[in-house]
Amino acid sequence: MIWLSDKAIQHLHKRAINQYGGLEPIATYEEKLVATLNRPLQLFHYNPEVSIPELAASYGYGLCKNHCFSDGNKRIAFYAIFTFLKVNGYSLVANEVDATQTIEDLAAGGLSELDLTQWITNNSELT
Repeated sequence: MIWLSDKAIQHLHKRAINQYGGLEPIATYEEKLVATLNRPLQLFHYNPEVSIPELAASYGYGLCKNHCFSDGNKRIAFYAIFTFLKVNGYSLVANEVDATQTIEDLAAGGLSELDLTQWITNNSELT
């Protein structure tokens, strides 16, 4: 299992802001980020049979909901899902419109973490 570090998430976040724009300066709420990145680790610790899509959803849900950055939280949630899947042998196969709508729905409270897990499961495949 390959986990996402706080440095990796901060790097991905910076890339997303540089590529798509966002508020400057970018604030990182370190305590929130550390707690958020520990969510999937704890999930795995207590349930080693947890699936890769479940762990990806834990990253995405936490990053979207915990507002670890002053801007770009939905973007980093998507980047984390995509990256975690990729480094662990999966591809996200959802189209851009569906992926965007899913993350928007998540941020607005229209999707639970379980819903996100199901969406990731339905839209990812082993590479």
